[in-house]
Amino acid sequence: MTTALEADPPRVRKPARRRLRQDVVRYRWLFLLMLPGVVYFALFRFWPMYGARIAFKNYIPFLGIDGSEWVGFAHFQAFLSNPDFPRLLVNTLVIAALSLFIAFPLTIVLALLLNELRLQILKRTVQTLVYIPHFLSWTVVVSITALLFAIDTGPLWTFFAGLFGTDANMLADPDWFRPLVLMQMVWKDTGWGTIIFLAALAGVDQEQYEAAIIDGAGRWQRVWNITIPSILPTIVVLLILHTGQILNTGFEQIYLMSNSLNRTVADVFDTYVYFAGIEQGAYSYSTAVGLFKALVGLVLIFGTNWLAKRFNQQGIF
Repeated sequence: MTTALEADPPRVRKPARRRLRQDVVRYRWLFLLMLPGVVYFALFRFWPMYGARIAFKNYIPFLGIDGSEWVGFAHFQAFLSNPDFPRLLVNTLVIAALSLFIAFPLTIVLALLLNELRLQILKRTVQTLVYIPHFLSWTVVVSITALLFAIDTGPLWTFFAGLFGTDANMLADPDWFRPLVLMQMVWKDTGWGTIIFLAALAGVDQEQYEAAIIDGAGRWQRVWNITIPSILPTIVVLLILHTGQILNTGFEQIYLMSNSLNRTVADVFDTYVYFAGIEQGAYSYSTAVGLFKALVGLVLIFGTNWLAKRFNQQGIF
């Protein structure tokens, strides 16, 4: 004999299941639009985590993942004690800092400048021109860089050689590697990054601007006191996400820009994983390096989100 308390759960769960089916039917087109993204992350983000176990094993392809010997944190200890680790860390953090403290703020500045344009034809033209580089592959961008900075023939090489009085091969000079990488990042991605900020700026209440004009506020005062505070939550969220990617400097760009002469400053975690895993066949070791990057990024996301909440800002969770 069942009690009333035991009979309640089925009656509670049944309406919940019915509401779920109704929601699926009601929002079927939204779920259909979401499906490609879910499939992408399931196949290329979550499923590969199954193979991340080899970071804790001495993986031998012929034995498979399950048949390989378990070595625990040996590969992590080997990486952290590797003499190359300090150099890789410094190179990665320097390039990440250039992206975080120069390229990212330039995205905000460009969005604010575009928002101040009142001539719509000019605004749309400028937007289109700054968006276009994003659709070029890094191979094309690096090829353009090689043409512009070619010794004796490159127009930018001639300009900088006359400006700084140097005839160095800028494409192979370690001192020029980071400035060139930064210029590529700014040229390629700054315009595309303004899309989110322009969308946030479109939602700013125009009555605030009108009230500020009546009160005699100038354009800079309106930007500082109305525009920037209105998009600050968006800036904080993107900053948190950007911080989580601080060790992901981008394999393709760095790999194509590096050579035997500038490798002392060009070697980063991403290229190191490639050389160790693909060229040298150290699959477990390179997986441990990649997993180390992911764990650091996860910690940075939680830490930055915590700091944002401490300063009374809205985080991502």
